[in-house]
Formats: sequence, structure tokens, C-alpha cells
Amino acid sequence: MAATVGVASGDYEPGSRGRGVEGRPWLTGAPPPDGGGCCPGGPAVSSSRPREAPGPHRGMDEGKMDENEWGYHGEGNKSLVVAHAQRCVVLRFLKFPPNRKKASEEIFQHLQNIVDFSKNVMKEFLGENYVHCGEVVQLPLDFVKQLCLKIQSERPESRCDKDLDTLSGYALCLPNLARLQTYRFVEHRPILCVEIKPKCGFIPFSGDVTHEVKHKVCRYCMHQHLKVATGKWKQISKYCPLDLYSGNKQRMHFALKSLLQEAQNNLKIFKNGELIYGCKDARSPVADWSELAHHLKPFFFPSNGLAGGPHCTGAVIRELVRVITRVLLSDSEKGRAGALRLGPGPQGPRVCEASPFGRSLRHQGKSAPECSGLPKGCLLYKTLQVQMLDLLDIEGLYPLYRRVERYLEEFPEERKTLQIDGPYDEAFYQKLLDLSTEDDGTVAFALTKVQQYRVAMTAKDCSVMIALSPCLQDASSEQRPVVASSRSRFAFSVSVLDLDLKPYESIPHQYKLDGKIVNYYSKTVHAKDAAVMSARFKESEDCTLVLHQV
Repeated sequence: MAATVGVASGDYEPGSRGRGVEGRPWLTGAPPPDGGGCCPGGPAVSSSRPREAPGPHRGMDEGKMDENEWGYHGEGNKSLVVAHAQRCVVLRFLKFPPNRKKASEEIFQHLQNIVDFSKNVMKEFLGENYVHCGEVVQLPLDFVKQLCLKIQSERPESRCDKDLDTLSGYALCLPNLARLQTYRFVEHRPILCVEIKPKCGFIPFSGDVTHEVKHKVCRYCMHQHLKVATGKWKQISKYCPLDLYSGNKQRMHFALKSLLQEAQNNLKIFKNGELIYGCKDARSPVADWSELAHHLKPFFFPSNGLAGGPHCTGAVIRELVRVITRVLLSDSEKGRAGALRLGPGPQGPRVCEASPFGRSLRHQGKSAPECSGLPKGCLLYKTLQVQMLDLLDIEGLYPLYRRVERYLEEFPEERKTLQIDGPYDEAFYQKLLDLSTEDDGTVAFALTKVQQYRVAMTAKDCSVMIALSPCLQDASSEQRPVVASSRSRFAFSVSVLDLDLKPYESIPHQYKLDGKIVNYYSKTVHAKDAAVMSARFKESEDCTLVLHQV
């Protein structure tokens, strides 16, 4: 999913086809009501049942929607997002290859599945404070087409292989998480938002893993080498997810600084809703910390007590890293650990052998600091718990996927009963809570593990949005939690986004990609390390000790 968008949930009345423009006046620039709907300051969905929207054309006044009030906000592989210039809402459109068109009904159901999955599954796992809401809306086709033309020049070239859906008129209306959470603040107060894609925070512990290196090196660090080799990125990042998920402040600081040095698509920073720091692709310029520090200095050193230069830049970056770490360790759910009980933490190694942090300590003859552990109510802890629904690793999961596939080949009409394509309701959620790993040979067992894997992969690819706004003189009047830096205090909020359930059909691709990543890493990096160690051992064998009489 594209950046700064909370995958949302909303009330859905069967038989309706999304809410029309007249049901969402703030989409057209009119003042939003006090509460209700995807509008600033109120809950993300109306407390009342949604009215049935008119048909594709009936009741639509195309003059109400002005494409000039919307701007390009970002995009991912499957969707594109535009943001309203004044209101705290975004519209998320699906994207498809030019030669692949989908029926309007299919697109509507796809979007509604996103809403239902977020509401009935991820909200239960991560907590309502972190998962925000939205709903399917129906827009004038002329508005969508004009909007598509308006934003085309702003899209990254690497993303233009797919086109925005301009035929169905359906989109998701969502809160703009770069602004929504701080709406109640005084309007002139600036807002800083940091979006982090933490990735998978544990090393596989499954006995089904056949490649020994997977028990030592995390997936992210291995994948970096393949991405650089194929030209996806210019250089390997020093970031390792296990450092961020460790709960140890020293390791977390190192992880965040590494993200700032080589952001790739794992870190973005927004100021008042505008992107000021991030990396689009390998052609992006090298990160400029001095420019970033210029943007951030008023937040962290409002008294202007620091001069410019490297010292100032370093001080500002340190303050940013410390504040983000404190926020990530904060517990807005008051110790509520979530629905999953997978143990106190990862069952595999706590340190990735490829992490530069661990390597530097080993070269100094020091051992890596112990994991301090994440507070059970913090978002990182809950996200990690959901990631660990990947109980078998893709190597153990793939044969179970094949079992389900064989069953569907024999009984294709059962696909709906198995809920592979939804509905993502309470029954779907309850089946995810079965954490047994004893295979009884049934399709039911295989299906449960497959669905758990899809949810785990969703959590491995989600993003965390941290919104910060400077407190006024009296911080005690803030209605949101407050975090302190050396010279400032910030009201903050934490949200999770990018929560589309990973498709069932992607499992064979994941299986092949896993093998490709591991094989490349083993043949290049791991083999090279082994050769170096072997050479050092040989040198020690060949040396001769000569004793001289004194």
C-alpha cells in the first residue's frame, strides 16, 4: 500500500455499494461535521449505519468534486493515494496493469475485503488505538479521470507500469495519518510524522527450515544483498529488524540511525503532511542529513540555541532517534498484550549474525547487549506476535499450501466455504487463534496454517506511523500521550498502516523468492565469510614457532 494511509475498517451494510459523494461533503471541500466519517477530529466511521449509496450515476453531482483540491500523496505496488489539500482525508485507488481490467463489482468487493479484514482481524490483534478506519466510497468517473491526468507527472517512473483504476469509481476514503491524530491541536502548530516499515523481527524457529543460514541471518539482511545485486538499491543498508525489535535502546538507536542513513522504502518523514525525507528508488539522491536537520531543528531546538554545521546536524538526528525510540516503546494500551499468546518473544536467536551492530561488537571482543524486551502494550510487541503466526516458515508451509490446492482442484466450489477470498469475519478470525503445529493430515489443518501465514506476512510488511506535535506551554492539558526530548515536549500518536491481507496466490512466489534469497546469500556472502575464516585458520596452521637461545 502507499504511504501514510491507515488500512481501514468501517460499518458496511450488505447490499450497499459504498457511500456517494453527497454522503461525504468534506470530500468536496465542505466543512466536515463534528465527529463521524473519515474526517478530522471525529471517529473514522459514522456511528450511524451508512445510507445506501446511489447507483454509479444516480444522484451524483460531478461538479462537487474538484480534482484541483487533491494532490498526489504516494503509491505502492497495488494502490495509489491522493490527499485533500485542506481536509485530513485521503483517497486510495487500486492499480492494475494496462491490459488487465476488472469489473466494478470485483473492485468494490476487493476494497470491502480490506475494510473487513482490518476491522475484524487486525484491530483485534493490534488494538483499536493503532488501527484506524475508513470506508468504500463511490466517486464521479469524470473526477477520477481528471485526477488521474493531473497527478500523472508526479508519479515515480518505476511505478508507472500500472494504471490507476478510472473505470469503477470506487476508492477507499481513509484518515490521513500524517495529520488526523493531531487534528485537535491548535492549527498553527507544526506536525512531524515518521513512517517506518520495520519488516520481520524474528529469525525462523521452525524445524522445517532446511537452510542452516536461515537460523542465523534474518530475511531482511539476506534480501539486501540480492536487491543490491539486481539494482533495486545502490548499497546495502546497515538496518537489521532484530535490532529495532530487541527493546534494547542501544540497538534500537543503531537501527533507526541506519534507516536514516539508507532509508530505501523503509523510512519516510513528513512535515505538515509533505514528504521531506525518503527514498523513491535507486536513482534517488544520497540522503542529506544537513537538509533534514534544517527541517527538524525548530521541533527539537525551538530556542534556536544551536548554530549550524555538523555538530548541529548530529544533535538534531540524535534527538529524533531518541524520541522515536521512546514512542516505539510506549504503551498506549496500558499493558494489553493483544489476542495472541506466542510466548515472551522470538523463540529463535535474538541477534542476527549479519547485523553490523553485532559484528562491530564482536570485532571489539564484546558480546551483544541482551534484549531488554518490548513492553507488551507497545505496537512493536503486538506486531511481532502477529508476525510469529508464521509458525512453520515458508518451507514448512508450502507443502500445506499444495494440499489445499489439490483439494480445490478436486472441489473448486469449496473455495468460498474455505474463506480464501473472504469474508474476513469473526469466524475467520477465530480460526487464526489455533496455534497447534501437529499436522493431522487434514485440509482443515493445512488451511489454518495457510491463513495464519498470510496474516503473518501482512504484519511483516506493515508500516508504523508516528505523529509528533510540539506541546503548548501547559503540557498537562494535552489529551494525548507526551514524549520529552532534551529541549521540547511532544504530544504523539502511533498508528499502523499497510494492512492488506497478503493474497493466497502469492504463496508460490514467496516460496521461490525465499529460495532465491537464501541461495544467493549462501553462494556469495556466506561462502565468502567462510573462505576468509578458512584462510585465517590456515595461516595459523602454517606458522612456525622458532625458539632462540638467550
